[in-house]
Amino acid sequence: MSLFQPPLRPPGAASEEDFTRLCVRCGRCVEVCPHQSLELMGGFGRQRRTPRVNPRREPCRLCMKCPPVCPSGALDPSVTDMRRAGMGRAYILKDRCHNYTDGTICMTCYDRCPLRGSAVVLSGGVTPAVTTACVGCGVCEYVCPVQAVEVLPAPVCWTPPTAAPTLKAPGDGA
Repeated sequence: MSLFQPPLRPPGAASEEDFTRLCVRCGRCVEVCPHQSLELMGGFGRQRRTPRVNPRREPCRLCMKCPPVCPSGALDPSVTDMRRAGMGRAYILKDRCHNYTDGTICMTCYDRCPLRGSAVVLSGGVTPAVTTACVGCGVCEYVCPVQAVEVLPAPVCWTPPTAAPTLKAPGDGA
């Protein structure tokens, strides 16, 4: 994860700003996850002790047990359908994917996708392509034998800031 990229949050998470404000850091979502897909972040600041998914360690299996146990609204309890998880989106790194680089047929990401046939499809029957149905669970990133898949957190179009924020002392107005 880049310094400027927000973490991949559990299914049904609010926007990063709202999530870090609403999350009470209780860890209930981590405790209820039967797959140990969630971990509490370390470090300091607003993200400390908030849950994230690290797909290279263990992807989200979309069991949807975490949204209903969130007491604060950081996770939307009405999100119970895996197709509405809204965590992020996977991207195929074509310069690494065997299907694109050397014509070797590897359908691991397609075969293992929980939304197989809708989130990952086979373009021309051979090359994997990610559609807008992808919810960003990270299973494809986890299973890819050549690390040719990367999941970026929602919103997919997120970009790093172009300049550091200006800090103001208390009482400096604005």
